Parts: sequence; structure tokens; C-alpha cells
Amino acid sequence: MSKKDEKFRKIISENEQKISSICRYYSSNDEDHKDMYQEVLINVWKSIDSFRGDSQLSTWIYRVAVNTAMGFANKEIRRQKIFLGDKDNRLQNFIDVDEGSVKEKEKLFQILENQINQLSVIDKIIITLVLESVNHKEIASVIGITEPNVRVKIHRIKNELKEVLESFNI
Repeated sequence: MSKKDEKFRKIISENEQKISSICRYYSSNDEDHKDMYQEVLINVWKSIDSFRGDSQLSTWIYRVAVNTAMGFANKEIRRQKIFLGDKDNRLQNFIDVDEGSVKEKEKLFQILENQINQLSVIDKIIITLVLESVNHKEIASVIGITEPNVRVKIHRIKNELKEVLESFNI
């Protein structure tokens, strides 16, 4: 096995959950998720030799995964949709809402999905990384903006989502 093979296998084994999560946010079904995941792996393989170590490896992986996810389904990035799940109650922690009945939660997720899908491309990326518990410094590096700007954007996104939920009396 070549050094590139070993490096690739190690990177993937250490980051497969991150890659899968990003792909899950941007894919509407299991087949798209698998295809997107494979595309990310191909892009990691192609660019592994160009990783200079200027950022953390995890930041680089997020960049590759986000860029692949955004370009995967079609070239019109605004049409990309995010699909949420409640596997780790991340959304509940993100927007600070009380747990409710199953129907209320389903309604909440539908409203949040719709609202998140109306966000700008950058805001969509930020929210997906926040939901993945990526720290502000790493988000700033992935997006290419300053850390204070990331904090401001996160605050504004949270407020926007809360306002929408309040307008639905949730």
C-alpha cells in the first residue's frame, strides 16, 4: 500500500462522520447521500497531495465536503436544500425550544428546513457547521471570514429562526 493510500485511509477513518453529516444535510435521500459521500471521497483523494497543512485537517475536510455538497446536485447553489434530522437533538439545542409532542417536533423541523433553505449560501453553510458543533474559528477558516463575523452571523441566524418560530406560535 502506498503512502498516499495509507494517508487517505487514515483521513477518511478519522473524518467519516463529519463527511457523512455534511452529505446528509445536503441530500434528500439515501442514494443521493451515498453518491455525494463517494464524490467527497474522490475529491479528497484528488486533492490530498495539495493539502499543505496551513489549516487543521478537519477544516480542510469540511471545506472539501461543503464544496462538494454544494456543487453536487446542480450548479445552481441557491436551489440546494438542507435536510434536517433530530438524531442528536442538535436543532433543539441550537434554537433553545422545549421538547414537545412528536407532531409539534415534525412541524418545527419542517418550518426550520423551509427557513434554512431560504438562507443565503454562506448562512446555510454556517448553520450546517454549527449543527455539527464546529467551533467558530474553524467555521471562519472554512468560510473565509473572520471569527467575529462568524459569531455575528450565527447570532443573526438564530434570531431569524426564532422570529420565524414565534410567528408560528411555537
